[in-house]
Amino acid sequence: MELLEQIKMNARRHNKMIVLPEGTEERTLKAADEVLAEGIARITLLGNPAEIRNMATSFGLKNIDKAAIVDPVNHPKKQQYIDLMVELRKSKGLTTEEASKLIEDPLYLGVMMIKSGDADGEVAGARNTTGDVLRPAFQYVKTAPGISVVSGAFIMILKDREFGADGIIVFADGAVHPDPTDKELAEIAVATARTTKAIVGVEPKVALLSFSTMGSAKHPLVDKVVSATKMAKEMAPEFMFEGELQVDAALIEAIGQKKAPGSKIAGKANVLIFPDLECGNIAYKLVERLAHAQAIGPVLQGMAAPINDLSRGCSVSDIINVIAITANQAAGITRQ
Repeated sequence: MELLEQIKMNARRHNKMIVLPEGTEERTLKAADEVLAEGIARITLLGNPAEIRNMATSFGLKNIDKAAIVDPVNHPKKQQYIDLMVELRKSKGLTTEEASKLIEDPLYLGVMMIKSGDADGEVAGARNTTGDVLRPAFQYVKTAPGISVVSGAFIMILKDREFGADGIIVFADGAVHPDPTDKELAEIAVATARTTKAIVGVEPKVALLSFSTMGSAKHPLVDKVVSATKMAKEMAPEFMFEGELQVDAALIEAIGQKKAPGSKIAGKANVLIFPDLECGNIAYKLVERLAHAQAIGPVLQGMAAPINDLSRGCSVSDIINVIAITANQAAGITRQ
């Protein structure tokens, strides 16, 4: 079974509630209709109910009535969410008057629904910028326990199935954090291991990459990766981490056995952790273009609940896929 079909199948089983703050955005509405038709997730649409229903009728959508539709300006839980916002941000001086205005912004309403347990995850960004999507998330949902940094993973599906997990390798961080410290790099490694297990459904074999393998070079940049590997093992002993490894030692068994004899990861890695954003971003784009790989992502990770940001150039199928991925992440976070 292809990975995306597997992700959708798992999402159906999890039956998570995903909130879509951009309920009056055409692609989002069409994606919601398809998600509901396929039973991939339960959906909450935020926006003026009459406008949403009129749009659904004009587009010939048949399943929008299966969604929960919440008007950001007028709904039964509005005051409850306002009170929670003020409580959570009282140290920052947030007033009831300010919260009353913020809660009418669908991006703030979406995260408050998650914080209150009324939704399991959120997908937005077809209309809004990344900064606008993530700002409410950082303020109210925040990061997962033991994690201080949000990162972006790319699921790379290769034509050559010799590498990774039958041709699937997860890269991080290729999207968010420019220059992580050793501790932050360790957190990225742990978050990516969790993402891999929740979405790809395989046991993660995590290689923390460098230009050195097991002490073959000495440099502060290598030291950072060595330290991060040690921290990752302490943070999440249930997963397998190895570092520092050069990328050929991580992926090619003959080289891995030569450069890192006895390693359970070398030559078998299905997760690659890059030492900084520059390396990760360049690597995923090179593999996507030169190896004609499919890159799914970025999947945002490290949040206490899954909140994924779309490209404003996304297609309907992109949104459907991200909703399915978000549902799988929500199930994985529940199991942690």
